[in-house]
Amino acid sequence: MKLVIMAGGRGTRLWPMSRQGMPKQFQKLVSEKTMLQDTFERLRNIVEATDIFVSTNKEYVEIVKKQLPKMPAENVIAEPVGRNTAPCIALSAAIISAKNGNETIGFFPADHFIKNPEGLLKAIQEGEKILEKYPANLLTFGISPTAPETGYGYIEKGELLEKIDSVEFFKAKRFVEKPDLETAQEYLDSGDFFWNSGMFLFKTDTIIERFRAYVPDIYERLVKIKNVVGKPDFEKILEEEFPRMDKISIDYAVMENEPNVIVIPISIDWSDVGSWTALKDTLIGNNKEHLVKIKGEHLDFNSENLLVYGDDKLVVTIGAKDLIIVDTPDAILIADRNKSQMVSDVVKKLEESGNIKHL
Repeated sequence: MKLVIMAGGRGTRLWPMSRQGMPKQFQKLVSEKTMLQDTFERLRNIVEATDIFVSTNKEYVEIVKKQLPKMPAENVIAEPVGRNTAPCIALSAAIISAKNGNETIGFFPADHFIKNPEGLLKAIQEGEKILEKYPANLLTFGISPTAPETGYGYIEKGELLEKIDSVEFFKAKRFVEKPDLETAQEYLDSGDFFWNSGMFLFKTDTIIERFRAYVPDIYERLVKIKNVVGKPDFEKILEEEFPRMDKISIDYAVMENEPNVIVIPISIDWSDVGSWTALKDTLIGNNKEHLVKIKGEHLDFNSENLLVYGDDKLVVTIGAKDLIIVDTPDAILIADRNKSQMVSDVVKKLEESGNIKHL
């Protein structure tokens, strides 16, 4: 089994801390290690370092090598440009399939916080076994919801396929988009829905075949790349073909179209650290009486529900409420906690105006 850490994103919703030159997955946000290092060490509990790969943008290859010295340098898969998760998975599947044949391959985002990973690790191991029995299926991991969360997509479970030890395997009935609060509460109350974790296990032959069925444009370029793996013209073909792949997520490209999906429910303390609000909630929970200082000096008088990320300046707050305050050397963000998702719009605006300095 080969496990791929997906570490190519830019983390735009955590701007201005997460920048194009050093995105969030390469920073220490929730522990003394970077999020990439935490993910790597987590997976090393069940596979050797030689069986772990990192798919990332080519501009981050040296950062990955520096942060993961125990992983073979050749296990870094360099994407010429950012193209979302479907092309990322297609490229990794092509390379690993060319080198290892019809291998079980797993995909795990680098920016997930998992406090108690034992349940996930056991599910991965049992998932590998179930794919030997159902190799034509695609497998994903559903997080048992603890709240009516509107920031995640959901997976509705169907019939129970198997139960191995304490691990249950269900047919996935459908994938649903991020719901409103009322719908999310209905999902939670029903007990039939899981948060969509964005973590997957496939057989390489199976996922490549699904690309052929659902996104032939990606499949066509995947095959061209796979045919030159290990050959002198690999880099040339990769640079030509990968940027031409559709920029689309694996959910939209494949998972939502596929009838043969298995979902493994797991109960873990999990968070997709995708925004400042999510980071705050990850660190201390959604408690309005708490102030969170991630970095720097902070002096407060009668404020509540703040997140402060400082640099080399003292940040003083007086009677402030529900704010995110981020101070970096060249940019300051002050945002309503409930509108932190809009930070990515700031990045889009900077891109449109050609403000490369602050990206």
